[in-house]
Amino acid sequence: MHLLKWLSVVVVAVYLLPTALAALLWWTSERPLSWRQADWSSASLLPIASTNGDAALYILAARTGGLKGALADHSWIVIKDKGASAYERWDKVGWGTPVRRNSQPADGRWYSNDPRVVVGITGARAEALIPKVRAVIAAYPYAERGGYALFPGPNSNTFVAHVMRAVPGIDATLPAAAVGRDYPSEGRFLSIDPDRQELRLSLWGYAGIVAGWKSGLEVNFLGLVAGIDPWRLAVKVPAFGTYALLGA
Repeated sequence: MHLLKWLSVVVVAVYLLPTALAALLWWTSERPLSWRQADWSSASLLPIASTNGDAALYILAARTGGLKGALADHSWIVIKDKGASAYERWDKVGWGTPVRRNSQPADGRWYSNDPRVVVGITGARAEALIPKVRAVIAAYPYAERGGYALFPGPNSNTFVAHVMRAVPGIDATLPAAAVGRDYPSEGRFLSIDPDRQELRLSLWGYAGIVAGWKSGLEVNFLGLVAGIDPWRLAVKVPAFGTYALLGA
């Protein structure tokens, strides 16, 4: 009983209080009331594709909308082949055939929220990674109708995280606020990333632990991530994300 009491205190202090504060801030902020009122236009974040012949691979994320906006990001993948004059965008959504190609501008706002670059790789390294990324997207196991679940997953962030984990060389993780990224899309309770940099334990996306070079130490509970990253002097706060001295 004593242990249960302390676990309850930890859950309230680490997970519930930040979540409640994030919800309050969201509720009092100005935001679109529906997707029709939101701005989905380009944020002019990425270089103009036609002005640079190099290959490019980006992972982008932006705060999402609706009730989810208090807690979660939405993420997507952007590709540009060497010599291509346009970007190619891949994300997963919650309606129709969920995995979409070029359904929005490559660096489009999401529910009026500006995107940010999580990963940016260009040149020869991107050129080598892009075929692997395409292959993983083509083989994604939850790409058919009905293959989307808001919580615990597989959702939009599950899709992007699956690609990032499956392609050695991307060498990054999604933001801590990308709820759904820790859903075990590979179907395993315990897994090690192909690049051997992360050990992952997941209870079907409802709770889990991640430890390794890319993430530090994370404990996720009901999709909310708390943790520390000693390599980057960072702390991860549920609903808010990562605060780092040496980069997220």
